[in-house]
Amino acid sequence: MKYILLAGGSGTRLWPFSRNAFPKQFLHFGDGESLLQKTIKRFYPNAAASDILIVTNQAYYHLVKNQVCEIDPAFENQILVEPEKKNTAPAICLGLKYLLEIEGVSKEECVLISSSDHIIAPEAVFLQAVKKAEDVAKMGYHVTFGIRPNKPETGYGYIKSSETKESGIFKVEQFVEKPNYLKAQEYLLSGDYLWNSGIFLFKIETLLEEIAAFCPEIAALSMGTFKEMVSQFSEMPDVSIDYALMERSKKTMMIPIEVSWSDVGSWDSVYDLLEKDHNQNVKIGNVLDIDTKNCLIMGGKRLISTIGLEDLLVIETEDALFIGKKGESQKVKTLVEELKKRNAKEPFEHLTSHRPWGKFTVLEEGERYKIKRIVVDPKQRLSSQMHYHRSEHWVVVKGTAKVSIGSDELLVHENESVYVPKSQIHRLENPGKVPLELIEVQVGEYVGEDDIVRFDDIYGRMNEAK
Repeated sequence: MKYILLAGGSGTRLWPFSRNAFPKQFLHFGDGESLLQKTIKRFYPNAAASDILIVTNQAYYHLVKNQVCEIDPAFENQILVEPEKKNTAPAICLGLKYLLEIEGVSKEECVLISSSDHIIAPEAVFLQAVKKAEDVAKMGYHVTFGIRPNKPETGYGYIKSSETKESGIFKVEQFVEKPNYLKAQEYLLSGDYLWNSGIFLFKIETLLEEIAAFCPEIAALSMGTFKEMVSQFSEMPDVSIDYALMERSKKTMMIPIEVSWSDVGSWDSVYDLLEKDHNQNVKIGNVLDIDTKNCLIMGGKRLISTIGLEDLLVIETEDALFIGKKGESQKVKTLVEELKKRNAKEPFEHLTSHRPWGKFTVLEEGERYKIKRIVVDPKQRLSSQMHYHRSEHWVVVKGTAKVSIGSDELLVHENESVYVPKSQIHRLENPGKVPLELIEVQVGEYVGEDDIVRFDDIYGRMNEAK
């Protein structure tokens, strides 16, 4: 069996931790292991790395690569980059085309589709259900997994099943969109509705036949070679696999699984998942609480101190603070949309930005200057570049920097500095075996990230910011 893991996203529902440039699959919640890494380990090493395909977009490629290669370097060859964001149906069809043409997989092969940001426990129960679903899929059905609801959740879709086909396997009667609270209560009390996990399994041949029947536009754009499909990808409709196929097909079966499951789609769901203290508080970071109960409090470097709080969400990052009532966190998406209307930068990037060569953190910024802490990973280097509007001063804090300025090349060690004049072609490289850390001070009439002209880049980012 093959696995396609979807690693796109927009980074809105867990703001301010997640951002457009750093969506929730890359987050971890105190244990150092991201949701993407947890998803891969759910199937690996029971499945070989070559059986797992991670579909993402260009903006997240290097984040995906860094995280999956921490598990096994073999995963670097298992990343498929979409030409552009087009929702789950086109992404899945692109993944299938890749498996069939590039990897030579048979149409008789079964494939499991999963998002990369779910929490499932115990995983052994889920994997047993997957094995059962594979047998059903081989008979020409799509199989989805239903989760028994334990509360009237308005953030999930629901599945209503009808007659039982055989023990533990049900025919799907209806997929229901996210309901309001009263309707969710009705679904919970009826016992006829399960949460839609968004994970499903099918035989490739079956899905292609169903796509041709229910979404001929996608089928037509998938008819040629993989290269042709990539070149025409911008013409794909922006549609989810649920709407394009699962809600219309008459071949969809459902297997209920008795597990703890969450798509970690809100701060309330994060609170439900994490370990609580004797006052039912979840605390991550430097937190001091007095007479505080039933709260989620998450921060970074700064001290968060509370007195007399109850049923609140307090989320702090380097550049933003979110405070909300528990039970209201589904509205975070609305908050982020409002910030975007105000042209705020906070929905898009953290002060710490990740790059294929490492990362940088903006420490301070003012009129005509910006101060950064830059970390360059071992054996990595930035592009050869120049800036029209700023000069740069670099002070090495740790490691050794190899610096090229014009035709000059020099090594800069700890506690040494170098000056890069405006409009001068330059390059920074870490030739060593430990991370290179330095402080960069930019000075000029404009210090935006788009003041950059590339002349050479090993990561193929000739038209992107630093």
